[in-house]
Amino acid sequence: MSSSASAARGALIAATGASPDPYLPGAGTNAFRVGRYELDLDYRVASNRLSGKAVLHGVTCAPTSAIVLDLVGLRATKVLLDGRKPLRFAQRAGQLVVTAPHPFEPDQPFTLEVRYEGNPRPRRGPWGDVGWEELTDGVLVAGQPNGAPSWFPCNDHSGDKASYRFTVTTEANYRVVCNGVLQSHTARASRETWVYEQSEPMAAYLATVQIGRYALLELDSGRHGMPVPQSVAVSPALAERAVTGLARQTAMMRTFSSCFGPYPFSGYTVVVTDDELEIPLEAQSLAVLGPNHLGLDWESQRLIAHELSHQWFGNSLTAAGWQDIWLHEGFACYAEWIWSEEAGVMPVAEQAAAAWRRLAEEDQDILVGDPGPGRMFDDRVYKRGALAVHAVRMAVGDLAFFAVLQEWTAGHRHGSVTTQDFIVAVSSATAVDAESLLHPWLYEEPLPPLPLA
Repeated sequence: MSSSASAARGALIAATGASPDPYLPGAGTNAFRVGRYELDLDYRVASNRLSGKAVLHGVTCAPTSAIVLDLVGLRATKVLLDGRKPLRFAQRAGQLVVTAPHPFEPDQPFTLEVRYEGNPRPRRGPWGDVGWEELTDGVLVAGQPNGAPSWFPCNDHSGDKASYRFTVTTEANYRVVCNGVLQSHTARASRETWVYEQSEPMAAYLATVQIGRYALLELDSGRHGMPVPQSVAVSPALAERAVTGLARQTAMMRTFSSCFGPYPFSGYTVVVTDDELEIPLEAQSLAVLGPNHLGLDWESQRLIAHELSHQWFGNSLTAAGWQDIWLHEGFACYAEWIWSEEAGVMPVAEQAAAAWRRLAEEDQDILVGDPGPGRMFDDRVYKRGALAVHAVRMAVGDLAFFAVLQEWTAGHRHGSVTTQDFIVAVSSATAVDAESLLHPWLYEEPLPPLPLA
C-alpha cells in the first residue's frame, strides 16, 4: 500500500472507529456488521464485463459518520443508503466510503444498495493473485484472504459473517455454481440466470462464483448411509476422471462426520476446472480442484480430504482474526492424517512422527499461533498446527479428544472462534491445562518433543 493510500486508510479508521485485522490492515472494519448480502450480477464471459448490484443489510456497532466498504478495481456508479441518496460517496485506497446525512448511533440498522461495474481481475498481494480470475473459458473465484472486494463491495473481515443470496446472469451453455443451495435456473434467449441461497453465516472471503461449461453429476452417497448430497461440476470430457478421483470422498465425509460431528451444511459440491490449478481452493459448501488433483495417489487424495475438512474447520468455525489461521489449517492437516489411517495409508502416529522429523530439520523461527501476515500460509503453520492438535489427543486420550472436537464444532457452529476459545473448550471438558499444553506449540519457537500417548 502506498503512503497516500495508508494515510487515507488511517483517516477512514479515525472517522469510523474501525479496528481492522492487523494482518490485513487495508481490509474490513468492526464499526458495523453485515447480516445479509444480496448480490445481483450480470457477467459477460467473452469481454470479462461485470455489472452488479449489491444490497447489504447491516447494523452499526459504534458511532460512525460513514459506511466504509472494501471494493477494488470496480467502479461504484450509484449508491442508496436506506433508500435515499447519501450525503456523498467516494472511492479511494481500495475503499468505498458512503457518508451518511446524519451520524449513525450504535445498534442502528441500515440498508445500503451499491450499483457497480467494471472488468474484474485478481487482487495481487503477498499471497499471490486472489479473487475473481478468468479461466480459459469461464471464471474461478478464490477469495482467501482478501479477494472478495475484487467482485463485490463488502466488509472483508473474517469475523463478520452473513447470509447471502446470489443471482448471476451469464451466457447460455455455462453453468454457474455459487455457495449454498440452487433456488432457480431460468433461461431467456441467449442468457441464463442462476439463483443460490447461502443461509448459513459466511465470511466474505469464502463467497464464490464459478462459471464454466460444466455438467452437474451427483456422487453416490446413499450406499454409505450419508444423507448429505454431494455433487461434482465438471466438463463432460473430464467427468469420468472426476468421478473416479472423488470415489472415496463419501467415505471421507462419513469418517469426518463421525470424528468432528455432523456435516455443517446442506450439501457439498466440488468444481473441477478444465484448467490445471496450482492448489485446490476452498469456499463454503464447496471446493475447487484442477484436473491435476484427481489422481488416486495419496498426494491427490489428501488434498481432497483437506478441502472437505475445511467445511468444519474454516467455514463453519471461522477464525475471528487471521493470526489464528492454525485453527483452520492445523485441524485440516490433522484431518488428512485421520483419513490416512482410515484409508490404510499410514497411522496417525506415524504421520505425526514424520511431520515432526521434517519440522525438526527446518528453522525454528515461527510462532504458529501468530505467524505474521507474511507467514500465514507457511507449511509449518499446517504441520506444527496439526501436531498441536495431536498433542491434545495424546494428553486427553481418544474418547475425550473426539468428544472435545464434537463439542467444539457444535458449540461454535457457524460462528467465529479464537485460539483462546479452543483452550477453554479443552480445559473445561478435560482435566488438562490446555494453555500450558498448547503454548509451546503455538507461541514458542523451539519445536517441542514429539507428543506420545
